[in-house]
Amino acid sequence: MTSIARSQKKIPLPSRDQTRKYRLLFVCMGNVCRSPTAAGVFHKFLRQRKLDREFEVDSAGTHGYHIGEAPDSRTQRAAAARGYDLSAMRARKVTPQDLQHFDLVLAMDKVNLDNLRQISDPAQYAKIRLFMPFARNFDDDEVPDPYYGLGYGFDVVIDMVEDAADGLLQSLLTP
Repeated sequence: MTSIARSQKKIPLPSRDQTRKYRLLFVCMGNVCRSPTAAGVFHKFLRQRKLDREFEVDSAGTHGYHIGEAPDSRTQRAAAARGYDLSAMRARKVTPQDLQHFDLVLAMDKVNLDNLRQISDPAQYAKIRLFMPFARNFDDDEVPDPYYGLGYGFDVVIDMVEDAADGLLQSLLTP
């Protein structure tokens, strides 16, 4: 993992329709570690800025391994230590309807980005992106999956997600 600051270049995003909520979907493989963390962090950032009524935030997985389950207990512990409550979230599998409904679909890694593109219409490709290019302090393109790793990986994921979530929010709010 590299901790090099990215350039502050604005990343073009699908336009925000000010008459309705902007809808974001965070996606990883099983929807029990990275994507619920990203959704929880982003939602808290919105609440802190009193913007939660302007956005709809959700998470899903490209695989149905954990449908209906709460986020991994290690993920929940690491998130709770930083003030994020993920306990109410439940894993679900992304659907083609999600790709129609959400304005921006953010994959945690390239494999899941490819999986999303396989179930999408080519016209939807522009709104399916990697999440980490929004980070300003990490040069990584992907959020690593901590599921099979050691405990510290969950803290690293939160570091990366907080950075990318802040950059994403700034990109969405800057005209």
